[in-house]
Amino acid sequence: MAKAKPFIKWVGGKGQLIEQLDAQLPADFDNLQDVTYIEPFVGGGAMLFYMLQRYPNIQHAVINDINSDVTTCYRMVRDNVKELIDSLANYQQLYLALQTEDGRKDFYLASRDRYNEKNLNPIENTTLFFFLNRTCFNGLYRVNKKGLFNVPFGKYVNPAIYDPDTLQKDSELLQRVEILQGDFEQTLEYAKGNTLFYFDPPYRPLSDTSSFNDYTKEPFNDDAQRRLKCFCDKINSQSYKFMLSNSDCKGKNEADNFFDKLYEEYEIERVWASRSINANPSKRGKLTEILVRNYKATKASHYMYNTQLGTSTMCVAENGMI
Repeated sequence: MAKAKPFIKWVGGKGQLIEQLDAQLPADFDNLQDVTYIEPFVGGGAMLFYMLQRYPNIQHAVINDINSDVTTCYRMVRDNVKELIDSLANYQQLYLALQTEDGRKDFYLASRDRYNEKNLNPIENTTLFFFLNRTCFNGLYRVNKKGLFNVPFGKYVNPAIYDPDTLQKDSELLQRVEILQGDFEQTLEYAKGNTLFYFDPPYRPLSDTSSFNDYTKEPFNDDAQRRLKCFCDKINSQSYKFMLSNSDCKGKNEADNFFDKLYEEYEIERVWASRSINANPSKRGKLTEILVRNYKATKASHYMYNTQLGTSTMCVAENGMI
């Protein structure tokens, strides 16, 4: 049976980090009632789909992205999944019927030009979004300063443009998700009661050539990172919880304390993550990322404490002291 999971490939997707992220959730998260979960930078949505399936106490979820093509994609999967599946099936059939690489490349480039015209209806736009995502080089989503998608053709022999069973499951799960498009700060309006924010913003590049955060024409530079930190302060002041992921600049350059200084009043953990999207295979591999949170007790620390408590109790019992 198909499970709900991300329907698009996304640079920096959190699928490989899910267990580590789950361990860093608040210790009492399982026991909270009527939880609101908010992702201001939803991207590919790996964490979203995991959280909605793992935690039934999330009664309301809010996602946001500044990229309107991304949010349109989520809306079409939620609200028009049957029409979208029919459109994707037709497009996949047309593409796979082409027998030569040159023929497929021409089809890809024509589709990219059509997509960049920005005058499509939501189903057409989302169909091309899926198609380009599955057939472009390395599944990379990147736009230029004019906001035009400019990733070259990827030479895949038999790409799966879509999975109808996954889309159906995703659509069912997204029924309890509110979808916003715009700046991340607007999401605070939707917080209430037991709210957890998870931030997965465009990562701060580790070098001048490693930036894959240009999926909108507006750059997410250091000033934007500082503005995000001020937003986290606002969340904290209103007693909501947040967890944030970003690149570990210090792991690349020991003298780069940008995030350690920026979030010094909060809890900072470092986790291992694989980076697989790089034109140079020698630059792929494992790197640390940072996790910032505004609460001390996590599921991992709570489990460790209980395990240690259980072990010490057993030792006492074996010595006949209880």
